[in-house]
Amino acid sequence: MKKAVKYAGILVLIWFSIHILYTIIDGMLDKNGKADLAVVFGNKVNVDGSLSNRLKARLDQGITLYNKGRVQKLLVSGGLGKEGFWEGSEMKKYLMKNKIPGKNIIVDNYGDDTEKTVLNSIRIADSLHYNTMISVSQYYHQSRIKRLYKRNSFENIQSSSPEYFELRDFYSIFREFIAFYFD
Repeated sequence: MKKAVKYAGILVLIWFSIHILYTIIDGMLDKNGKADLAVVFGNKVNVDGSLSNRLKARLDQGITLYNKGRVQKLLVSGGLGKEGFWEGSEMKKYLMKNKIPGKNIIVDNYGDDTEKTVLNSIRIADSLHYNTMISVSQYYHQSRIKRLYKRNSFENIQSSSPEYFELRDFYSIFREFIAFYFD
């Protein structure tokens, strides 16, 4: 019995390691394709109304996609944070300060979590007759995001992640591993 438990533990560790390696590679891989719409996933707005560095990095990546002509419009999605700010609205302000025309920014303030953002963005893309999207979030988040799009019958999804890393990524990678299988 002890031997079986030991081997099961080793198999789980191997499975975890392979999954994490895949998640990192998949999340860092940007195929440099074009799409109708970039979906920038929300993140924390600080108590003073400033954007977290992680959120700024996502928005800056969206700005890069837009400025390079890889997308026509940016959809910013997030919910009402516990700090009292609508993430999508604050994200739009940041984009406009960085010379993205307001007419090319779509705000979704009801993307309270990853799945809601995916569902809302599919609905918005469909209403605009858009067929392709690029997901913009941290690298460790992208595999699950793309899985959720495909689970909801949206196949034309790519990803682009900012080159922003922090110590918290270790926790986030583990959290995404769990969420990938139990979401």
